[in-house]
Amino acid sequence: MTEFSGTAQTWSLVAFCTVVTVTLLLCVIAGPDRDDLDEFYTGYRSLSPMRNGLAIAGDYISAATVLTIGGVIALCGYDGVVLALSTLLSLLLLMFLLAEPLRNTGRFTTGDAIARRMPGRAVRITTCVVTIASLMPMMLVQLASTGQLLAFILGFSSATMKTGCVIGVGGLMITYAAIGGMKGTALIQILKMVMLLGSGSVVAFLMLRSFAWDPGELFRTAAKNSGAGDAFLRAGLQFSGGPHADLDMISTQFAIVLGGACLPHVTMRMFTADSARQVRRSMSWAVSSVALFMLIITVVAIGATALLGRTGITAADPRGNTAYLVGSRAVFGTHVTRAETFLFTTVTAAIFLTLLASVASMILACANSLAHDVYASRATPHSPVREMTVARVSALAVGIPTIVLAGLIQHRSLQPLATLSFCLAASAIAPALVYSLFWRRYTRTGLLSTMIGGSLTVLVLMPGTRLVSGTPMAAFPQADFNWFPFTTTGLVSIPLGFAFGWLGTMFSGRRETQRRKKDYERIEARILAGPEPRPR
Repeated sequence: MTEFSGTAQTWSLVAFCTVVTVTLLLCVIAGPDRDDLDEFYTGYRSLSPMRNGLAIAGDYISAATVLTIGGVIALCGYDGVVLALSTLLSLLLLMFLLAEPLRNTGRFTTGDAIARRMPGRAVRITTCVVTIASLMPMMLVQLASTGQLLAFILGFSSATMKTGCVIGVGGLMITYAAIGGMKGTALIQILKMVMLLGSGSVVAFLMLRSFAWDPGELFRTAAKNSGAGDAFLRAGLQFSGGPHADLDMISTQFAIVLGGACLPHVTMRMFTADSARQVRRSMSWAVSSVALFMLIITVVAIGATALLGRTGITAADPRGNTAYLVGSRAVFGTHVTRAETFLFTTVTAAIFLTLLASVASMILACANSLAHDVYASRATPHSPVREMTVARVSALAVGIPTIVLAGLIQHRSLQPLATLSFCLAASAIAPALVYSLFWRRYTRTGLLSTMIGGSLTVLVLMPGTRLVSGTPMAAFPQADFNWFPFTTTGLVSIPLGFAFGWLGTMFSGRRETQRRKKDYERIEARILAGPEPRPR
């Protein structure tokens, strides 16, 4: 029940071609009509709260989210469900703590929000470097997964074909970001969320119907077929091979909650809201959409284990990354009707669209930061036309190395890269944003210490984790230079990121601290309440 018929493969290929055509048209139609920075960076903030919320949810739910969380739920049960809840909690953190202050202080990029208090080229360049460093690994995960996913669905196994898929999809991503800008990528994210939620809801409905609408029976059957017995329904299965399973789980949750909320391609969507009220309504739609999808993926992934067992899941992919797809296929049984074939085609097209949309938004975030935080921060005068040109060229400059690297690493475990992105965002960007928005005494030295120190801590610790070496599922399974006892760096790097900011501020000197305190008091009302309304 995990094999796809020739008809399903043909329909999937047609669906992929249709998705590419439609999304390219959307980018061309929605792209900037003229060389206007507000139109390119924010789409004139013209999206309604519902559409903007769906775009935020689309940025948040990447292909790595769908594939990785689905795999962890299918193979580890309880731990995977906790992972899904942590993902939702991350968006709630963004909604209640950071969304409005970001919208109130930022204009186009995260660098704008941070530089509101501490202007300076060094601050903007550091923010740009950390932005690219945190998003590049996630982009590699998305692109490197493309060849494997299409090979699995369409039935080819050639390494050349997989590499060709990576190059082709990567080229599309660059095109989307350069032509469509913020509004074009937003429309792709909206289409993606509609397809994901629509097709997923129907599959989850069919899955529950297969178990007589009894979620308890669904989980009991999954536990029985998981190969882990009752441990499938208890905490600790995902990290059972490590020396400190409980602490490892806490470390992972910290990285996901703080990192997911502060990834730059997600926070940049806050700048597309026209008012504080709109950003609140947009976040409400985003949280509702993500909550619904986490419920869907839980039902489908648990159902995949219940129907196919652990052996059936790992036969398709040893890490379970295709659990959502094989679960969607298995629920139809052995005799598949045309309607069911169409539904499965919609599921695969939605996953493919998720790959396209996620990478496009990340490339756009990196390109915007290079153009606005690095190029536009120079003392030399420049025109909006030149800045937009630089942003489009930057999409190419970011995209090409990403494509090359993705082709080189596509046959290795990609989980360390996804984890690296979350850890960098949680350890460098999250402390910088929290301190910048809410701590009066925070100084430029503290800010640079936070971002540089937090990033370096993650980069030093990450190679020593179990995800990189020392286990069969590591990126380098034949090597063993595993010296760090946890899967993620969050338990150490996140507190250190905050500590570096505090120490840097304390060593800045009393005069500098007092000056920054006065600067904060001057803009505090704007951070918390937003700019004054324009007179009518």
